[in-house]
Amino acid sequence: MSSNRFLSLVNGIWEQLTAINTSAGAGDADKIIATDSSGKIDSSFMPVGIGPDTVTIQASENLAAGDFINIHNDTGPRVRKADATNTRPASGFVLASVTSGQNATVYLSGRNTGLTSLTPGTRYYLSDSAAGGATATAPADSGEIVQYLGTADSATSLVFEDNGYIAIA
Repeated sequence: MSSNRFLSLVNGIWEQLTAINTSAGAGDADKIIATDSSGKIDSSFMPVGIGPDTVTIQASENLAAGDFINIHNDTGPRVRKADATNTRPASGFVLASVTSGQNATVYLSGRNTGLTSLTPGTRYYLSDSAAGGATATAPADSGEIVQYLGTADSATSLVFEDNGYIAIA
């Protein structure tokens, strides 16, 4: 919770109140908003359709920040690292590390800012050598998939949109 405090006149009495930096919904109506540690307003304050397109799904393996993930079924939806070598196309990505069995916030589209060593303007594909990773060289071996992930807009950011994949015969 924020340490930002302010005075408010409540029923004729001055009270010191604390600003909130996340919203739990209607119970937080009429409260003052504080920015988070990054200086931004948390997406929980935004109406549906405004903000990142995310889902929360349990991880079936350890995931690192920036990993491209594959949504699969294992007695319910689960996420694992996407991999071009075993037909696990990227369904989205994670921006925070997650331990197997824990819930992951999966971004279904948008800017993956958890990456490193990218070349701006370069097209990237799902990696066939590092599960969860991206490569500037499209896979070409039989049995692999080619999935365009997006174009790097900086050394640490790639704009992802799931446009499907092609299986190599």
